Amino acid sequence: MQNWYAIYTKPRWEKKVAQLLDEANFLNYCPVMKVTRQWSDRKKTIEEPVFKGYVFIHCTLHKLWESLKTPGVLTVVRYLGKPAIIHDEEIVRVKRFLNEFEDVKVENISLEENAPVKIRSGVLMDYKGIVLEVWGHRALVKIDSLGIQLSAYFDKKNLEKI
Repeated sequence: MQNWYAIYTKPRWEKKVAQLLDEANFLNYCPVMKVTRQWSDRKKTIEEPVFKGYVFIHCTLHKLWESLKTPGVLTVVRYLGKPAIIHDEEIVRVKRFLNEFEDVKVENISLEENAPVKIRSGVLMDYKGIVLEVWGHRALVKIDSLGIQLSAYFDKKNLEKI
């Protein structure tokens, strides 16, 4: 059965690894964004990988191990000791997002307990709260509103430290 997996590459090798995987007939995806860079003598628009150090590959588990022979590939991203499977919907969501938006930035935020946060999207957008617990890529946030306390789990990407 074929699934999407993430492979970890050498720094700044993402596009080269994607090209080498193409040449070896591996279906892969290296999401890129257009970025304008300023040099002393000119401006240039270049394509940069959205996820630094990662390329997605669609194959069987057996072929996944073969892909590790590709120059520039370091390892397979694992979850609980096994290669992490990425659902098709996630890849489709990334593709749609990149087609819809141009100026994309990927940021990892580290949240700790008792950190004040603001919710970026959803029904509770712009509400402020306090992180009660952090669990993987989710955080339990306490929000005081209308004289009551609400607690809900949010994806960390939907939270902004304040």
